[in-house]
Amino acid sequence: MKIGKAGTASTSISTATPDAITVRGHDLVTELMGQLSFTGYFYLLTTGKRPTEEQTFFLDLLLVSIAEHGLVPTNQAARMTYAADPDFLQGAVAAGLLGCGKVILGTTEIAGAFLRDTRERIDGGETVDEIIMAMRDGGRRLPGFGHPLHKPVDPRAQRILTLAAERGVAGPHVTLAREIEEAVGRLWPKPLPMNVSFAIPAVLLDLDFPVSVLKGIPILARTASLLAHLAEEAERPIGFTLSHHAEMGITFDPGTPET
Repeated sequence: MKIGKAGTASTSISTATPDAITVRGHDLVTELMGQLSFTGYFYLLTTGKRPTEEQTFFLDLLLVSIAEHGLVPTNQAARMTYAADPDFLQGAVAAGLLGCGKVILGTTEIAGAFLRDTRERIDGGETVDEIIMAMRDGGRRLPGFGHPLHKPVDPRAQRILTLAAERGVAGPHVTLAREIEEAVGRLWPKPLPMNVSFAIPAVLLDLDFPVSVLKGIPILARTASLLAHLAEEAERPIGFTLSHHAEMGITFDPGTPET
């Protein structure tokens, strides 16, 4: 029994023969190698189209903005995994990527969905203030808002949206992001800055980037960061030090013994 939809199994990304590799309809060797940056190549791979100058610029910008943020949990997990087995580089990278969830990095996808949903609700007659107040009164979290370190603003988010405006690519999603930011500043009970994970989908959606790969941007960016941390771990190991300090920072609670 086959699982899934019936039909011809196919892919449009690439194929290879003994003398050629074709990627999205282009010869890899003669048309892409040496002619397309990795950022442009990533866009071609995911969309099937070559990026415009602005799409390339902002994809580069966004990848740089979110690749590195210090010894965050993803990097710590990778370094401790590498310390346990230095021959398992790919496993250490995987350990870091497995930590990319709704709290770390994955917010980009959720924030993009929130932007699209909010636009639809506004088209249906609601206002930004009504939407924000409903979330506030319902005790719901605002995806892409708040940061444990960057206060009162996340400088990365501000830089992204400022450049979008300066380069003339700020469209309805960037405009809405600014409107939501303003409304949150007025209506939320405590300061809640827009963070980089909200600015990223706002710009990408205005640049016609596929919604399906929004989460892939921070994952691709963080992969580069993980490789950097693991290269340093090989020369200046701190993986076991991180593990030791984690253990020392936790108090053991034996609980109540069963009788």
